[in-house]
Amino acid sequence: MPERASTRSEESGTLFSYPRYWAECFGPAPFLPMSRAEMEQLGWDSCDIIIVTGDAYVDHPSFGMAVIGRFLEAQGFSVGIIAQPRWQSADDFMALGKPNLCFGVTSGNMDSMINRYTADLRLRSDDAYTPNDEGGKRPDRAVIVYSQLCRQAYKDVPIVIGGIEASLRRIAQYDYWSDKIRKSVLIDSGADLLLFGNAERAIAEVAHALAEGKRLDELRDIRGTTVLRDALPSGWTEIDSTRVDWPGRLDKMPNPYEYVYNQTDNNPAAADAPAPVKIIPLPLQHHHALEVERTYVRLPSFEKVSNDPVLYAHASRVLHQEASPFNGRVLVQRHGSKEIWVNRPPLPLETPEIDGVFDLPYQRRPHPRYGEAKIPAYDMIKTSVNIMRGCFGGCTFCSITEHEGRVIQSRSEQSILNEVEKIRDQVPGFTGVISDLGGPTANMYGLVCKEAHSAIGQRCRRLSCVFPTICKHLKTDHSQTTQLYRKARQLRGIKKILIASGLRYDLALRDLDYIKELVTHHVGGYLKIAPEHSEEAPLGQMMKPSIGHYDEFKRLFERYSAQAGKKQYLIPYFIAAHPGSRDVDMMNLALWLKRNRFKPDQVQTFYPSPMALATAMYYSGRNPLKKLHYKSEKLFIAKKLEQRRLQKAFLRYHDEENWPLLREALLAMGRGDLIGDGEHQLIPPERKAKPPWQAERGKAFVAKGAFKGPRGGRK
Repeated sequence: MPERASTRSEESGTLFSYPRYWAECFGPAPFLPMSRAEMEQLGWDSCDIIIVTGDAYVDHPSFGMAVIGRFLEAQGFSVGIIAQPRWQSADDFMALGKPNLCFGVTSGNMDSMINRYTADLRLRSDDAYTPNDEGGKRPDRAVIVYSQLCRQAYKDVPIVIGGIEASLRRIAQYDYWSDKIRKSVLIDSGADLLLFGNAERAIAEVAHALAEGKRLDELRDIRGTTVLRDALPSGWTEIDSTRVDWPGRLDKMPNPYEYVYNQTDNNPAAADAPAPVKIIPLPLQHHHALEVERTYVRLPSFEKVSNDPVLYAHASRVLHQEASPFNGRVLVQRHGSKEIWVNRPPLPLETPEIDGVFDLPYQRRPHPRYGEAKIPAYDMIKTSVNIMRGCFGGCTFCSITEHEGRVIQSRSEQSILNEVEKIRDQVPGFTGVISDLGGPTANMYGLVCKEAHSAIGQRCRRLSCVFPTICKHLKTDHSQTTQLYRKARQLRGIKKILIASGLRYDLALRDLDYIKELVTHHVGGYLKIAPEHSEEAPLGQMMKPSIGHYDEFKRLFERYSAQAGKKQYLIPYFIAAHPGSRDVDMMNLALWLKRNRFKPDQVQTFYPSPMALATAMYYSGRNPLKKLHYKSEKLFIAKKLEQRRLQKAFLRYHDEENWPLLREALLAMGRGDLIGDGEHQLIPPERKAKPPWQAERGKAFVAKGAFKGPRGGRK
């Protein structure tokens, strides 16, 4: 029989509708145990599931291991934590004994490579997710290393990998640190199952299936999971997306980005009968009616994308266009003799479900094992509240969309207010200031597609709801957020509510009441904002709004600050060396910065994170936002270290250490006119130092009194 395409999580209702597992009888643990002694105090002789993480264990809903651990505990499972284990042997991986059901492995809240290396590939000496900010407490490619050591510790225990590192490596991906294409991390780690995105739905289904005695190799069709197959199932239709066209060929291939959307099959009964895989090239000619649940898209193989940068960019484009939970299809990519099978994206959580996740009994502080040690990542968020998940901005350099999805999942107002009160009552030394009510973006709370449940919403494949323009179907009324701010600051004991998450200012311009409320009550002197660039071409490659939107927001920010009698400032963020950003673009950005009297101290150099669209641009030199072929226009890519340093130097034009490099570059660009002391010139000319003998002679004259008075007149 062909494999079914629906999953238990879709059929069984909400996240919390499963029958509780037997360990529920123990009740919630004060902290999830990190040692055998703690397990014994709880009355446990073993753990059902052990989570291995690259972060220190902080029992707070901003830390992934705590969210998944507490969620599984609420499902009735006993859960232990192995945090930042030593990886020189398997000893630490046996500290809690053999898990009854599985290991869950994550690198932590950050990708381990981005955590350990700067954008210039220098080793970092610190780690904000480690006690006392100590670096070197996690290995490179932590998911791979941890998984292999779990296997070494207990060969027969299933291994499930997840978190952002696994999520961004679910298919073949460009690896900036080795400058090559790497296989899916599911293969490299030797794990049994990969979860991508926020994984509550998938992990609940997996855990309960294992508890029922099922094997992981039986769990093939769960949304939000990636599995390894030897052969493909029967009864499915394959859409071939393994090639791109040479323009002008007589046998021109169909456009691989045109799709026929989910329609009713004329003969649904036929789906129940075994059938060979039917292969259809894109687009689906003659209006073939295909069920999205029984169709998969074949990506170019690992071997092909490793040898063909254009095919890599094409695969990246297809993956992002199949990212919608409403119409995204299964993706298949061959790795040698194996098939990577990426199931459909997870369904977003409904408000009662996400409330349930955030309302779990977190202690909201680090595990007592760490004593008085400071964990910088915790200190930064301990008085902040995450009010939503997801981001529909789609910025090409950002990994939020690839991990959390484009659908905004908002908590209820009451759940958020309850958490503010928990912070007030539980956080030691609380001063009355909430550091943030935000999330991936400050002002997307409650903003959803007005046509999400209509035919329009169900077939939409836009990569962004706000680029190149704000979609007419998007709700842009911020009144729900404004009301939340007002209620939160009226709570007893709350003196100030700050907004520290990045603001999508083009969206905010649709609701001036929100901007006024924000500026009047919720800016602590400075507000972070990210125009990223001033020039249209790089902004287009980033999928960011034009600089004119920033100028308009700045004007309103200053007006409302003046009306409130406050001196407040915008802190803009910019990126150097983004794919498509030429030296002349960076020069123009530097001139814009000088005209606007900005002297950025902290600037960001583009960091190619796995699976991002901008990373596909970086590797391939092509733009996957457009139709790809082998004669597609090539982008300028600043790959060499000296090129990246120059672009960063333009952002810090005011730093005299950068002036020699900038003078040389401006002369080479034929823009020597920008060297000088004039108001419209970028950097000063070189000042020739006096020869040593002249300097000594001048000192001698002064010593002999050769110059007198303020005019310096001679005798």
